[in-house]
Amino acid sequence: MSEPRVRRAEIALEQAHVDRVYARLGELRESAEQMRSKGYEIGHGAQQEAVFEQASMLFERDMMVFHANQTLHTLDAEYEGLVFGRLDYTECGEPIYVGRLGIRDADFDNVVTDWRAPASAPFYQATAQEPMDVIRRRVIRCSGAEVLDVDDDVLMASAVPDDMVIVGEGALMAALGRAKGDRMRDIVATIQKEQDDVIRAPWRGVTEITGGPGTGKTAVALHRAAYLLYRHRRQLGGAGVLVIGPSGVFTSYISRVLPAMGETDVELRALGEVLDGFTAEHVDPAAVAAIKGSLRMRKVLQRAIRDTPPDVPTRLRMVYQGQVLTLERDALERVRKRVLASGGQPNRIRVRAAEALLEALADVAEQAARDDGEAISPARRADLITELGERMEFHRFLVVWWPVLYPDEVLSWLGDPGRLARAARTTLTSDEVALLSASFADRSRGFSVADIALLDELRVLVGKPRRRRRTVESPEPERGEHAGRHRPEHYDEYSHIVVDESQDLSPMQWRMVGRRGKYASWTVVGDPVQSSWPDTAEAQAAATEAFGARTTRRRFTLRTNYRNSAEIFDLAARVVADAAEPGELPQAVRRTGAEPEVRDVDVAELKSAVPAAAEELLRSVEGTVGVISAMERVPHVEKWVSTLADERLKVVGSLDSKGLEYDAVVLVEPRELIAESTTGTRLLYVALTRATQRLVVLASDRSWLAE
Repeated sequence: MSEPRVRRAEIALEQAHVDRVYARLGELRESAEQMRSKGYEIGHGAQQEAVFEQASMLFERDMMVFHANQTLHTLDAEYEGLVFGRLDYTECGEPIYVGRLGIRDADFDNVVTDWRAPASAPFYQATAQEPMDVIRRRVIRCSGAEVLDVDDDVLMASAVPDDMVIVGEGALMAALGRAKGDRMRDIVATIQKEQDDVIRAPWRGVTEITGGPGTGKTAVALHRAAYLLYRHRRQLGGAGVLVIGPSGVFTSYISRVLPAMGETDVELRALGEVLDGFTAEHVDPAAVAAIKGSLRMRKVLQRAIRDTPPDVPTRLRMVYQGQVLTLERDALERVRKRVLASGGQPNRIRVRAAEALLEALADVAEQAARDDGEAISPARRADLITELGERMEFHRFLVVWWPVLYPDEVLSWLGDPGRLARAARTTLTSDEVALLSASFADRSRGFSVADIALLDELRVLVGKPRRRRRTVESPEPERGEHAGRHRPEHYDEYSHIVVDESQDLSPMQWRMVGRRGKYASWTVVGDPVQSSWPDTAEAQAAATEAFGARTTRRRFTLRTNYRNSAEIFDLAARVVADAAEPGELPQAVRRTGAEPEVRDVDVAELKSAVPAAAEELLRSVEGTVGVISAMERVPHVEKWVSTLADERLKVVGSLDSKGLEYDAVVLVEPRELIAESTTGTRLLYVALTRATQRLVVLASDRSWLAE
């Protein structure tokens, strides 16, 4: 039976048990409602009894109603996703189902075990090294009372019975464990041990997980987060855990991996969603992203906020005791420079700017008096400053002359090439200024992923206005976020941060992420061979600054690729051979006999060749089929395959494909992927390693294929 059919059968099996649980939940709820109604009846009857008996009955009434209401509240609160796990042991017997609430049937047998109970501990604590007699650990993902998916971990591969069905990555582990020959059994033990070592590493400091495609880095990191929350809830639970992925597509993909155990302390965000109030809508071309991500942008932004805002008044004219006092453009600019030179965030020093303007007006009055052969006493100067400072016309001028700076407005100002050139000076070349100004000027597509880090930098540089700002509630739960958690805007007190695909973070993005983790321990996941950031030394320095220079760091390397078939990975390894150091590429241990196909196609034929190849793969596999192309080609590819009405088919751009996997992949024009990346073949290597079973490459030339 194929994997999708097996999965559907197992979902149906678990649905039967979940239906039983919710039926029992309904019975318990009905019983609690009857208890509450009986309590009210007792209270009504107490009115007819003697005083002593009345007090006793009212107390009994209050206790019954209180207990019933408390029970109803608990049952209602834990209704959503009540069952989320299952444990199967080596000893014969019924499996243990783990959930948000403990529920017994009418015969007092457990149908769900509370996740806090000792019997549920193996769901979090059991590992391949210490399986605690657990053969299979199953995560059950539900929406209400509906089972959506299941995924298994095999903790004792050699003990899996022949009739036990394994779904997900655990199926491969079980197959390897059952395979003949010591070598395969050794591989299973190695895979499980190297992953287990990472999951159980100390929570303090920085834990780095490196490894090539298919080595399970992401799954290990998420299991580590769940493990740490369980083992160190007092230290980590209150402040919360933040998981950061490279894209919204990726965070949606991994959201089901986190056990649905009722946790409210894990927040999932894409890099383009880290800054509250802003969401990235596109990815910049590689050349533009490389400039925006460089630490040089700090100097550019620091100068930009000290430039005169556009459209500010160029003259201040006020009358004091019949005397006209005027500050022209040059005088106003001198005041602005003097205030900014004294330091501080522009939005926090408006009072200082007001004082400097008033002092400048007083200087004008004193100069006029000297020209007339008079002098202004200190007391009169103080009176002038006080009176002018209380006038509404002065405050109206101040508001527009020293406006509150907002990060998105400042960034839009840099769409003016002249203004950007002033801020850049010698930090950027003229060509870089032209590229950046064009990007900042075009807001038709919203902000890019790289822009979000710049906006966060500007947020800190301009400062928070002195007026009180309300805190915001967390948005509706999406991509792994959980309802019920309210955090202040720009929350920076997370206890633990997980960064996935860390090799792609620019230095400016590391600064953004680092601000959220100033008190945090870290789990950092990446693969240097897949890096799309050109200056690795600059990025590593920024990462070290984000972690804290004296933070303890430990590094683990996962070396076994069990996602790709060896045939597919051999092709990917050829492409990236010149960019990889010895030992950096993982070992693929699974062979299917299906070689990847490289088909020569003229550019004009792609329109028909892409849907034809996709349709062919949809017929050959029962799982998902991904069509991967260069980012700019995605809209065209989506049109080409629009006639293939199959929900298993996904079209994704090269950058968004990171971390994803499909049963089969159609890769369109490899040369375009190389051209759109600053790191050459590394991005193509990523795309080639998304397929688990079948790979078809459509190319108009073979110059990308290393011999």
